[in-house]
Parts: sequence; C-alpha cells; structure tokens
Amino acid sequence: MADDDGKPSRTSRRPRSDGTNGGDSAHAAAALVGRSAPHSIEAEEYLLSCCLIDGNDTVARCLEGKIAPSAFYVPANRVIFEKLVEMYNKGAAIDLAVLAEELKTTRQLDEIGGYAYLTQISGRIPTTAQAPYFIEKIRELFLLRELIKVATGAVEKCYDYNGGLEEFIDKIEQDIFAVTQDRISDAAKPMKGPVNEAMGVITKMLTKKGELTGISSGYKDLDNFTYGFQRQEMIILAARPSMGKTSLALNFAETAAMPKTGRGVTTLVFSLEMSAAQLALRMLCSRARVNMKLLRDGLLSKNGQEQQDLLQAADDFSKSSLYIDDSSHLTIMELRAKARRLHARNKLGFVIVDYLQLLSPTDPKIPREQQVAEISRGLKALAKELDVPVLVLSQLNRAAEKENRTPKLSDLRESGSIEQDADVVLMLARPKDADEKFQVAADSAELIVAKQRNGPVGELKLTFLRDITRFENYTQ
Repeated sequence: MADDDGKPSRTSRRPRSDGTNGGDSAHAAAALVGRSAPHSIEAEEYLLSCCLIDGNDTVARCLEGKIAPSAFYVPANRVIFEKLVEMYNKGAAIDLAVLAEELKTTRQLDEIGGYAYLTQISGRIPTTAQAPYFIEKIRELFLLRELIKVATGAVEKCYDYNGGLEEFIDKIEQDIFAVTQDRISDAAKPMKGPVNEAMGVITKMLTKKGELTGISSGYKDLDNFTYGFQRQEMIILAARPSMGKTSLALNFAETAAMPKTGRGVTTLVFSLEMSAAQLALRMLCSRARVNMKLLRDGLLSKNGQEQQDLLQAADDFSKSSLYIDDSSHLTIMELRAKARRLHARNKLGFVIVDYLQLLSPTDPKIPREQQVAEISRGLKALAKELDVPVLVLSQLNRAAEKENRTPKLSDLRESGSIEQDADVVLMLARPKDADEKFQVAADSAELIVAKQRNGPVGELKLTFLRDITRFENYTQ
C-alpha cells in the first residue's frame, strides 16, 4: 500500500474521510474504498529485529501469543517470519547469516528484497525489551484486518440474502467468532492466582462443613457424591434411549433455575430433539404432578386441584431464570456463540445440552469419531470459557444391554473423547430386578457415578414416577 508520494504507508489507521460515524451503512461502505487496512510496518520490522537479536525466545513468545505468518501485513515480512518459525521448529540457530542462507536455498531471498533488506530490519532496534508490546500490536492490527474482511463479506452476503434469517445470522456470527476465538493467548499463569482461588474454595468448604459448593442437582444422594455441579466442569449424563435422560436433565434444570428450590441461577437448555413447547408441557406436568396421559385424554376436571397446580407451576416457571433454545442442526460453534450471546445479557450459571450426538459437525467429511471428539472438546471449552457447569446428555451403545450388565465408561457412544474430556460421568440404568419395560414394584432407577475427577464414584438409586416422568429422592 503506498501514499501519493510513492512511499510505503506507515500509518496504522486513518480517520474517515467522509466524517461518518458508521451509522449510515452506504456511506460507511463507500468510505472503505481506497483506504489502507490497519497495519504498522514499523511494528513488524521491530518484531523481526527482536527475533534476530534473541531468536529462540522471541519466536517462542510469538507462537505463545498466537502470531502466525499471516498476521504480517507486508508480504516480505510474512515470508521472513514464516522462515523464522520453520527454523525454530527444526531447532536451527536463528541469526542473520543462517536466515539469509535458508531464504537463498528456497529461492526467496530476492523476493523479500535481498540481503540488504535483512540487514535493514536487523538493525531496527537494539534490544528485545519491547517485544511483548510489538507482538500484541501486530496481533491487534491483524484481528482488525480480519474483522474488516469478515464484516465486508457480511455486507456482501446481506445483498445476496435469499431467505433463512436465523441461519444466516448464525453463520455470520460463526465467521466473526472464528476470527475472535483465539484473541486471548493461553499463557501459563503464576501459581499465586490459582492458589488464592483454591484457598477460597477450601475456606468455603471449611465454613460450610459439607454444604454444596456448586449447583444443586436436587437429589441429596447425588449431591453427597459431587457437592453440586461445579463451575468449569463438563458433566455427561448417559443412558440408552427412553431411559429418562431428558426427564432427569429437566429436573436438574428446574432445581437450578427455581429460586425456591435452588439458587435461582440463569439456566440455558439446548434441546436438539424436542421443541420448547413440548419441554414446557413436560416440565409443567412434572412440577404440578399431573398425569400427562390423563391431561391429553381430557380426563382432568376443568376446575379441580390439578388445574390450580398447573397454573401455579406455570407462574413459577414464568418467574424463573430458565431459557430454552430448541434450534435444530446446531454446530458446536453456533451453540457456543448462542451461549456466549445470552451470557453477555444474563450471566449464565448452568448450561444443559440435549444431546451430544445430535449436534451437527462443522466438517461432515471427517470421520464420525473425530466429529464427536471436536464437539466434546468444544463443550468442555464452553464450560471453562463461561465459568459454568455444562451438563451434556449422551447416548450409550447397545453393549451393556446385549451382555445384560451394568453400563461402563467404554459404552459411551461413538468416541473415547467423551469420557476423556468429561469431569463427571453419570449413567442412568435399569435396576437389576427390572424387566424389559422397566417396571418394578417400586419404580426406581440406578444412577451410576462412573467418573469424577475430584471425588468418589459409586451407585445410588432414584425413585422414578412414571405417570409424571419425574425423578425424586429414593425412598423405600
């Protein structure tokens, strides 16, 4: 990019020539024509100079700060940095002479301006003290250029829009997220911060003497195992079809979102299988303890106690902090973007996904096991990013049923990454004395804590009320 006098532009940003503030999209689009993209040639040359002064350390800092060759605006600088990274990965000594020889071998030396240009940038700065500043500066300007590219593409897509507004908006959000998801470097942290946080948890445990430190499940035996669903944890709830996974997850959601029974935390349920209306009907009947079959058959009295209980349940849910997203064909990126958007408006405390195998892959061409592994990693990342527990429902394969045994971790369907990424794995199973229709004298279900990073494993029982599809604490 050059100015009118033919010299390279060294400005990072220029003010709008038309004086607009971005409100008028037509003027804003017109103002982009002929403008330099955000960049700083000096910052790029200074950083390359730092790399040549103290190669291994500065290149390592660049990689830790997620600086890629594409982050450099000047093509010559991009080629030089790419070669420096290649030399670093090979363990070669990084200095001016070796760099020149490597570029000469690949016939790129003349392309970047010859030895004279390398000599010019190598003497740009005498010390590496400012390297972190230039790393951050280059990354910031690169992100701005990428956002301009995505935003300009979004404008073009808006002109070519041909229907499906929600999917269209989600796709644009996904494109923006792809640019911004790595904006924070994952540098190692000194122990002081994590130790202080851990001591806060320990103090809470000592003062509360066994009370919950996370979101209550609503079931005392399960809470005795887990002390509640903990922040940043991914909890897997797995079972065979029609075993009550969704019912149990909705019971968890009800407990978490209701101020009277839990903390009243904002709870988000992603339902990829059932519509929001179906879930609402199910939750209303469950909370009001109304038999849904009798309701469907019209056998409930119009002015009886059941109707009053339903109205009270509806009032309770209307006042709760429970959100349901029943979008279908969600990818993990779209799901994370939706959760992040709601979290920005109403801070989330609990996220439930029903269920993992129904999430769409971002790349349908890769093997199914890799698709599920990507989804599993994305859900774990969501738990850490939003600092909330994420409960994920999952299917089990048929092995346990065929062999007539208790389910185990290896029965998780389609990928070993699920059991690897999960902090807690719960498995819902038929009682050992149940028949094929899951009918026993006292309707009950076994909940197996098959994995828990920070606590014991074991089995517990829950009472299952079939008529209202509700789980409750087990009683004889």
